[in-house]
Amino acid sequence: MEGLILARLRDSGQVNFYDKGALDVHEGDYVIVEHDRGMDYGRIVSPKDAHPDKNYKEAPKKIVRKAAEADLKQIQENRCRAKDAFSACLKKIREHKLDMKLVKVEYSFDRTKIVFYFTAEGRVDFRNLVKDLAKIFKARIELRQIGVRDEARLFGGFGPCGRELCCAKFLKDFEPVTIKMAKEEGLPLNPPKISGLCGRLMCCLSFEYENYKLLSKGLPREGEHVNTQQGKGKVMGINVFKRTASVLLDEGGLIEVSYQEKENGK
Repeated sequence: MEGLILARLRDSGQVNFYDKGALDVHEGDYVIVEHDRGMDYGRIVSPKDAHPDKNYKEAPKKIVRKAAEADLKQIQENRCRAKDAFSACLKKIREHKLDMKLVKVEYSFDRTKIVFYFTAEGRVDFRNLVKDLAKIFKARIELRQIGVRDEARLFGGFGPCGRELCCAKFLKDFEPVTIKMAKEEGLPLNPPKISGLCGRLMCCLSFEYENYKLLSKGLPREGEHVNTQQGKGKVMGINVFKRTASVLLDEGGLIEVSYQEKENGK
């Protein structure tokens, strides 16, 4: 599928594929898009042509236009209305004594739908809450329970690397992250060192994992005993990107062995 780009729905929605047609858009541009039963807005995550994987079956929705001055004004007005909706919902949550934490509220561009994001320990029966909110706002109401990773994406921020959070910047979906991925990168298995702002394992481990596996191919493991031109020794450390190993020789001395040369047949 050609002409597809990634854009985040509203400020906090999912990243989806959209058909840009002949539009010239740039990263960060606001656009008006087709969505559900009405019009909504999004923001371009990547203006370059995106290629869905083979399992992607959905028909991409279209970008109707780049947001004009009037559109941007309406988006800002919607954000102001969302603050009032947040206060009203918070009041109703207390009235119904619901065990839930309201995180954020968003209006669709055309104001036909309001999305209320919340966290909770378990399932919450919010049917009466939805009825009350629908009476107040005369719009479709969606209450969406999210996890801690979603909450971090909603609020954004910067990771230990100093860059904007991957989940807030460009990730389309959350992929499973395991401690094995951290081991593959040779990272210290210290939770604060390998956890993101959400307290879970950093998302970047998942999309770096395949590259590390590829780059690690043919390299020895740390602690492994190897033969070198200078004699036998024990691998003390690996530099995946340089494809080198630090080897402590049995007879003493620390040397650096290049596995790039070995691959080239030298």
